[in-house]
Amino acid sequence: MTEDLRARVAARFVDVNGDHPMTSADDEYVDQHFVPLTDLSADPEWVRAEMVAGRVPLPSYLRSDGVEMVPSDLLSLAEEAGGTSELAEWFGRQSWPDEATAAEEWESYLSGQYVCLRSVTPRNIQRKGDLVSAIKTELEQPQPDSRAWVERLHGLVDALESVELPFTDYDRLRFAGPVSRDTYIDQVRAKYPAGQSLPAAVR
Repeated sequence: MTEDLRARVAARFVDVNGDHPMTSADDEYVDQHFVPLTDLSADPEWVRAEMVAGRVPLPSYLRSDGVEMVPSDLLSLAEEAGGTSELAEWFGRQSWPDEATAAEEWESYLSGQYVCLRSVTPRNIQRKGDLVSAIKTELEQPQPDSRAWVERLHGLVDALESVELPFTDYDRLRFAGPVSRDTYIDQVRAKYPAGQSLPAAVR
């Protein structure tokens, strides 16, 4: 039974993320920020069954040796909701702008792909979205010669970094390009260094 469920979880993971290699550097990163599914306090067989049933998120990564890597707080939202059977309804009530957004975010949550967040909660999902939108708005009318604008921009970037993990190269493969840290943190800091003024706008 264990191998069957592991195989089903792995198949679902590849369906969602594609089949990309994990390097030793990827493994090292994942070991730093995630834990093996078997390290959770819950029965691994039960967790895998809940993943297959679509009641808790898929693993965030499959390490190169096939180990399912998950956030250490993977089950915390289910505990807050009163159980995995209550989680979907609870999640949908968490201050989303409308039902369509709630449903979309629930599917994204179940995919396990919210690897950008240090803790995957509705509040942090919304916080990231708000910060990215605010950074985009600032970059639409850049004012690199304004100290106040540069400081405001860096305040938003710093706040985004406080909720985001660094990412690893595997993420750039499965997401087919730059990740949010690349676009809204690293590139912004490079083009608009704190304490300096640059004439070029971020494009």
